[in-house]
Amino acid sequence: MKKSVSERYKDLKSIVIERKEQFDRVINFMEKETAWLTAPASTKYHLCKEGGLLEHSVNVAETMLKIKAAIAPEISDESCVIVALLHDLGKVGMPGNPQYLINEPSEKQKRYGYKPDYPYRFNSELTYLSVPVRSLYLALQHISLTEEEVQAIVYHDGQYVEDNRSCATHEEPLTLLLQYADSWSGFVIEK
Repeated sequence: MKKSVSERYKDLKSIVIERKEQFDRVINFMEKETAWLTAPASTKYHLCKEGGLLEHSVNVAETMLKIKAAIAPEISDESCVIVALLHDLGKVGMPGNPQYLINEPSEKQKRYGYKPDYPYRFNSELTYLSVPVRSLYLALQHISLTEEEVQAIVYHDGQYVEDNRSCATHEEPLTLLLQYADSWSGFVIEK
């Protein structure tokens, strides 16, 4: 029988042992003070649905652990779980101020039968920060990360993002694993 996303998530959380206290703090913050458990993974692409961000993050963590076991067993499982679960944390927005809002038409649009093209829209009330920068901003208040973990989170989108070109050819193995697991999850598992 296939496990639910919440069961898979619980299994992943149990892998973190060395930094359990800090990890539990960041997870508690994510689950209780942000939209972590309900946010979509995107406004119109992969897992554009309630809970999509959690599902995507679980998919990335599981994929990352599989790849790591095959080609880089020396990398810590704990580090993989931490960066995979935190890589898109910035998509939650801020406590009480989510990044993604349900895309409801205005009263005027409703009168004319307008239906939005996408179920979610960006919250224009948030101060702009890229997803990786907001991810670090939120996470580092609760957990210490290594340089390699910070690089993995910041550059997890690889060369899909223009700003990431500065890191090209300087990626640590953890960064490359996260990039590939994220791409594989978004383009293959979740399509």
